[in-house]
Amino acid sequence: MKFTPIIDKLPSTVPFVGPEALERRSGAAIAARIGANESVFGPSPKAVAAMREAAAESWQYGDPENFALKDSLAKHLGVTPQQVVPGEGIDGLLGLVVRLFIDPGDVVATSFGAYPTFNFHVAAAGGRLVTTPYVNDHEDVDGLIALAKREGAKLLYFANPDNPMGTVWPAATVQRLIDSVPEQCLLLLDEAYVEFAPAGTAPAIDVGRRNVLRFRTFSKAHGMAGIRVGYAFGHEEVISAFDKIRNHFGISRVSQAAAIAALADMAWVEDVAAKVASARARIGAIAVANGLTPLPSATNFVTIDCGRDGAYARAIVDGLLGHGIFIRMPGVAPLNRCIRISCGRDADLALLSDALPQVLARLG
Repeated sequence: MKFTPIIDKLPSTVPFVGPEALERRSGAAIAARIGANESVFGPSPKAVAAMREAAAESWQYGDPENFALKDSLAKHLGVTPQQVVPGEGIDGLLGLVVRLFIDPGDVVATSFGAYPTFNFHVAAAGGRLVTTPYVNDHEDVDGLIALAKREGAKLLYFANPDNPMGTVWPAATVQRLIDSVPEQCLLLLDEAYVEFAPAGTAPAIDVGRRNVLRFRTFSKAHGMAGIRVGYAFGHEEVISAFDKIRNHFGISRVSQAAAIAALADMAWVEDVAAKVASARARIGAIAVANGLTPLPSATNFVTIDCGRDGAYARAIVDGLLGHGIFIRMPGVAPLNRCIRISCGRDADLALLSDALPQVLARLG
């Protein structure tokens, strides 16, 4: 069997090492799963009840048109169903966007060190990735605009709030980016963490622009990373193109029911956001107590500057894993001087508070 020339040149890799793989390697259970930006506070009880009820009907395929889910999302956003498309998480939707727009050699712009799964899709399509560095731990809006114009990028990826640094730009800055993107470039605005961000983070929804797609998810504030549902919204001519290539049975019957029920319980999201804010403050206090510097966060994780290099940050990650605590770190310098800790329950953070000084003392 012969692979395509693009695929033949790529390494076989998984962008993220999951806690399950770490448990298999070590033979020890993870006690605090606070590394993947999951919501340990879980889904709305209404969503759980909907999943339980739908499970009995899981012999049936999910609606391939996602009709009821699209209708619920459209009402939630204030758009029409023709202007929104659900998918298998933002990751799956980003892959579809790359398939829709990128031929081998086409230019795609992003920040150096930004969300790696997007880069994974670009590499698989044979796109040429161009980057600009973070500035003061923020994605550089002006740098991205200049990069997209200079390189003739077809896609520009930008996350607000950001992963992996947790930093955020206000709506006015994001709107300036939207207004400045070249007409031939499609801006991919990833808003996975927007429910945790301060008021005034998200610009007004405007689906009249053909060159802007915005992405949100049920994986974070809704606490349903395991059901794989995200959604994109934008101009209906762009949204309609997803029907040409999407997996029409990709969102299960159970997942559709859960997402619809979750949208009907935004009070749960507000409660989770409050718990996340409390956990962020505690993680920050733990960091400061150990001589480390937490970055301001608008997400459900806190990025912590460890004050040295990537090797030192990696040693902290590995040291905490030895205590059964799973965390992660950014992948490239200079961001990799940091570690990243997801907001956990009181018990999770108590383990962190106990283990971190021990790990740092061993490292010296």
